[in-house]
Amino acid sequence: MVLSDVLMLITIALYMSVMVIIGIYFTKKNTSSDDFYLGGRKLGPFVTAMSAEASDMSSWLLMGLPGVALATGIAEAFWTALGLALGTYFNWLIVAKRIRVYSEKLKANTVPDFFSNRFRDKSGLITLAAAIIIIVFFVPYTASGFASVGKLFNSLFGVDYHVAMIVGAIVIVAYTMSGGFLAASTTDFLQSIIMTLALIVVVVFGITSVDGMANVTSAVEDLPGYLSLTSLFDSVSNSATSFSFLAIVSTLAWGLGYFGMPHILLRFMAINDKKKLKLSRRIASVWVVISMAVAIFIGVVGYAMVNAGVISLSDPERIIIEIAKLLSTHSWILAVVAGLIISGILASIMSTSDSQLLAAASSVSENIIKRFFIKDMSNKTNMLIARITVAVISVVSVIFAWNPDSSVFKIVSFAWAGFGAAFAPLVLFSLFWKRTTKWGAFAGIIAGGASVILWEYVVTPLGVKHGIDALTIYELLPAFIIGSIAIVVVSLLTKAPDKEIIDEFEAVKADK
Repeated sequence: MVLSDVLMLITIALYMSVMVIIGIYFTKKNTSSDDFYLGGRKLGPFVTAMSAEASDMSSWLLMGLPGVALATGIAEAFWTALGLALGTYFNWLIVAKRIRVYSEKLKANTVPDFFSNRFRDKSGLITLAAAIIIIVFFVPYTASGFASVGKLFNSLFGVDYHVAMIVGAIVIVAYTMSGGFLAASTTDFLQSIIMTLALIVVVVFGITSVDGMANVTSAVEDLPGYLSLTSLFDSVSNSATSFSFLAIVSTLAWGLGYFGMPHILLRFMAINDKKKLKLSRRIASVWVVISMAVAIFIGVVGYAMVNAGVISLSDPERIIIEIAKLLSTHSWILAVVAGLIISGILASIMSTSDSQLLAAASSVSENIIKRFFIKDMSNKTNMLIARITVAVISVVSVIFAWNPDSSVFKIVSFAWAGFGAAFAPLVLFSLFWKRTTKWGAFAGIIAGGASVILWEYVVTPLGVKHGIDALTIYELLPAFIIGSIAIVVVSLLTKAPDKEIIDEFEAVKADK
């Protein structure tokens, strides 16, 4: 192994060690399940903002988004990013404060708890349905993070994909199990800083490597459809294919998913002062817009580098990895910088995986085991079960990620659609429509979640087979609509909520 690789590995090892140390530090601060799952609602505005967005962006920001831009041009990446930027802003604007107030009033520490307590669901059906959705869709989501770790080290150092994936999973599990929500949020905040630095360094080095911005522009400006917002570039035929209005609307629908992301909603619920959410919103919105714009631009720069023969590339999603490898060969200082870039990719992976593990673990221990099997468990037992659950879900996720050829973008898009369709409509109706009933809530979760699965595995293949474009749109959009309709129709067909629930809704609405 050459010196540059050794220096990169040392830098990465130091970074991962710091994450574990943070987890150990916060271990003593977890005295109850409320602390473990929600940090005792003690997050400040900066940590709330940056941990929410870091846990949201995942490896998709540094691998998936640049890869899409490099391979097909900016259209799909741009409309996806625009949808996510709008979703981010409106989620902070209309959901954050109200769910913070509502969840505290209901003493809800998890998203299933919020739904259940909001509708006084004594049967546990809503809790169980929401918990199952979280487990079903967070396992592949977490698996995509583990897969990214495996790809990362296999591409960089030739380390066996499976060995690298398992080691990465162990590190993530170690600090998540020990430090809980506070550790995850604090590390996410630090990781967002590292991710930002990685994006900046990669852009600057990429432009320099092809001798300036003029060469970046000249490499792509004549490619059919590459810089168009309504076309996709096809490198095989060197031609453009239409990116239709329907496809644009479908891609923008990514933004709808934000309203139903458990790991983001938990950040809203955990801030220490609801009045500071405005500051958090501004920080989060600005960071998201800038980081996604830079990620897309990295894809364009990456194409120019490949075109100029500066780097060779077999997988577009590995463009930042290849740039880091090239950077490390110039000097020992740049090898350390390259190590920080790789740490930035790890940061994007870990910041999402830790939050997903906590959300999934809380669903199992709090919403299933405690609710249905051990109702009077002590805090000590609850914490033990929570940590065991984190480990078990990690093992299952590793199994799901065993295939090294899986696409980060495709896995994330499916899981995102699952949460967006099952939870987003219900979050919005729970917060803004007092006539929503518990049966409407239950119907919305089931209809939205099931529609994503059916659309992905039944409807879309039929659309592809028969050439019907309307059936091949992103599954989140139709599933979101179906889930919303189910909530409205079933709520209107069932008994209106009791006066106590209506009064509680009005009190939250009036809380400024």
